[in-house]
Amino acid sequence: MASTMSLRKRTLAPKPISGESRSKSKKEEGYGDVCCENCGSGDRASELLLCDKCDRGFHLYCLRPILVAVPKGSWFCPSCSKDHKPTGFPLIQTKIVDFFRIQRSSPSADKLNPDSRKRRRRSSGLVVSKKSRKLLPFNPSEDHIRRLEQMASLATALTETETQFVNELTYVPCMAPKSANCASLEREGMQVLSKEDAETLSMCKNMMERGEWPPLMVVFDPLEGFTVEADKNIRDLTIITEYVGDVDYLRNRENDDGDSMMTLLSAADTSKSLVICPDKRSNIARFINGINNHTSDGKKKQNLKCVRFNVNGECRVLLIASRDIRKGERLYYDYNGYENEYPTEHFL
Repeated sequence: MASTMSLRKRTLAPKPISGESRSKSKKEEGYGDVCCENCGSGDRASELLLCDKCDRGFHLYCLRPILVAVPKGSWFCPSCSKDHKPTGFPLIQTKIVDFFRIQRSSPSADKLNPDSRKRRRRSSGLVVSKKSRKLLPFNPSEDHIRRLEQMASLATALTETETQFVNELTYVPCMAPKSANCASLEREGMQVLSKEDAETLSMCKNMMERGEWPPLMVVFDPLEGFTVEADKNIRDLTIITEYVGDVDYLRNRENDDGDSMMTLLSAADTSKSLVICPDKRSNIARFINGINNHTSDGKKKQNLKCVRFNVNGECRVLLIASRDIRKGERLYYDYNGYENEYPTEHFL
């Protein structure tokens, strides 16, 4: 079963904290006729954002990159904020090893040993044909310097967004406990990860802990913001990453302004439904973008599928290649999954 975004959290701008009071104060001062500087319309006032410096208005969806919700605190338009390209993370091996907590005890961790690929070849039993529909492990770049550059690109994006790197679902106080993540509560049912596929997923996790990462590069695009590109050819059915972050009850996120929340558990009792919130802790999945289903070529861009699995009774979400992906191709998946509820007309 495909995973979906939580509809109410991303379709409409929630009642903003400072943004709403800011809009009201402007109207009271005679700014009720503010129009968007990009499209010229004053419609959809709930999604019209005012700059705290110049008072000009911009629709959330007219900005580049698009904003999904009115930001908390002060906001400045592109002209007033003097947008700049994010500062790259230092390409220093020790800093990268520390940032991602790579195992230092392993020879491949200390040197990101390119010879480790020999071990991967000998473990080719997990790489099976497409006919059997088994999941495939990712194939890291052989050049360890290139792997450092890939990890540095992710570290840059995480640092810029003030996000802590994690590679597992996290459970923190005042959110949902781990015991709440119970796959048997799923109302529609979900795919059960086979023993063989579970071994492949575990293999991918172990490789990353040794510093052998998926061949992915995070880049900053002035239109899309941070986005992810394939840094080498990737085969269909390859595990790209697990979608991770803080697990919380859906009911706690009714007016949340997070931009990347993902459905984890859709329970018959909606009070038990869970979402993954990657705004404070996450991995590269946070920066993989969605497709615009309203354009003629939107579906053509999709090269990943988002699938929820029952893994030993626990709900997990994986992003998997849905076709062969060429080097340099950007990664996109459908936020809607099978439900087709989330409007994506403002996606690029």
